[in-house]
Amino acid sequence: MIIDSHTHLCFQAVTDDRTPFFNNEPEFKLLYDSPKAKIATVSQLIDAMDRHDVDISILSGFPWRNPEYAKRNNDAVLEAVTAHPKRLRGLACFDPAWEGAAKEAERCIDAGLSGVGELAFYLSGIDDRAIRLLDPVMDILKRKGNLPCMIHTNEPLGHSYPGKTPVTLEQIDNLARTFPDNKIILAHWGGGIFFYHIMKKQMKERLKNIWYDTAASVFLYGPEIYDMALKAGVLEKVLFGTDYPLLTPDRYYTDIDQSGLTLAQKRMVLGENARALYPDL
Repeated sequence: MIIDSHTHLCFQAVTDDRTPFFNNEPEFKLLYDSPKAKIATVSQLIDAMDRHDVDISILSGFPWRNPEYAKRNNDAVLEAVTAHPKRLRGLACFDPAWEGAAKEAERCIDAGLSGVGELAFYLSGIDDRAIRLLDPVMDILKRKGNLPCMIHTNEPLGHSYPGKTPVTLEQIDNLARTFPDNKIILAHWGGGIFFYHIMKKQMKERLKNIWYDTAASVFLYGPEIYDMALKAGVLEKVLFGTDYPLLTPDRYYTDIDQSGLTLAQKRMVLGENARALYPDL
């Protein structure tokens, strides 16, 4: 089974014309101002899944500042999951700074979504304020069966690009230490923090509740990153994620095939790890 744990869906009005939604949404404008930034429909996602042998995809919206937009996007994800119960799962997404964020998480989980994400702090990084804002959401996730929370991270070095946040490894480390009982997925390989899992003290224990997805890996790393995850002892925590419609699954299959992973190890990344994490897969 192949499970794409990181895909995106907007509500129909945004799909029809994104430009009205740039107002007072600097993060959305940052990522989607370029016409090259793709926005896909549910039918396009299902078609891509069929073409590339993906069995299940996990959908996420966008962390809108406007609560109305967040609700509309989450409702679109719920509608898609309801329409395709064998193919799709969903995560609740919103700006954690919204006072109603925790209640929205609860509403969406009660309606059938599988966790929260992709939460992002595009302009600030995961600073102390971000940690405070995450606290009530993390509490809801624990009370609802310890469901996962996916959080946007990125490598703190290298070239700049839309959506690259000023996050630091210290901030990611603090996130793990603050919420040791939550299941946290760090998108985009966690900014590389998994490399520190080989340290003899502290970090292996500190990162025990952390998973990593491969979203955008094709743009960021060579195929050997899969071998490095294996050597670091975290391969069972790596989730296949494409960031569709940014990239299609076949781009990742090429990298995975060029790695040194065995067939059994490839199956772990492509689906078995996600099935172990999500209780409804």
